[in-house]
Amino acid sequence: MALFPHRPSAVWLEIGFGNGEHLAEQARRHPEVGFIGSEVFVNGIAALLRHIERLGLTNVRIFDDDARLLLTSLPEASITRAFLLFPDPWPKARHAKRRFVGPANLAILANLLADSAELRIATDDPGYTRWTLQHLSDRAEFSWLARRPSDWRDPPADWVETRYQRKAVAAGRRPIFLRFERRSRRPIPENPCE
Repeated sequence: MALFPHRPSAVWLEIGFGNGEHLAEQARRHPEVGFIGSEVFVNGIAALLRHIERLGLTNVRIFDDDARLLLTSLPEASITRAFLLFPDPWPKARHAKRRFVGPANLAILANLLADSAELRIATDDPGYTRWTLQHLSDRAEFSWLARRPSDWRDPPADWVETRYQRKAVAAGRRPIFLRFERRSRRPIPENPCE
């Protein structure tokens, strides 16, 4: 991808990176990966820029507008991991249409994610958890990776804790960690011997 000075081995995307601690630490741990972070709030962008400077990161790019504008401009199958961490749950029923997880955005993400790419969504809101599972289970392009309760109760092994996660835990709310895989675009033959 031409956004980076050297061709990255993969490109990961974080939608709504908050203060950027997760994005910056992932970029530090994975210098071979190109990272794109989308955030509209100036304070969050400034915080990420401080992390980038402090850590000397060269593999991070920032999009400072509505993530949907970015998503529709990236090439098909160009992202190998995407993060949506503790998004605003818009808990009132009349505001649910503002949630990022919905049919239109999931269709765009399905196009953007490469085969076998991972989509990680974390939330501390039970309603948003149910909403997310319902909407993603309605999409043939995604497969939920959970096989046992610890798969959604415990963060992935390479997890980076966020400020919003700490606030949720301090308030007595339990974070949920959902991981989905982008299914292959190639149809699987009914008879593999054919």
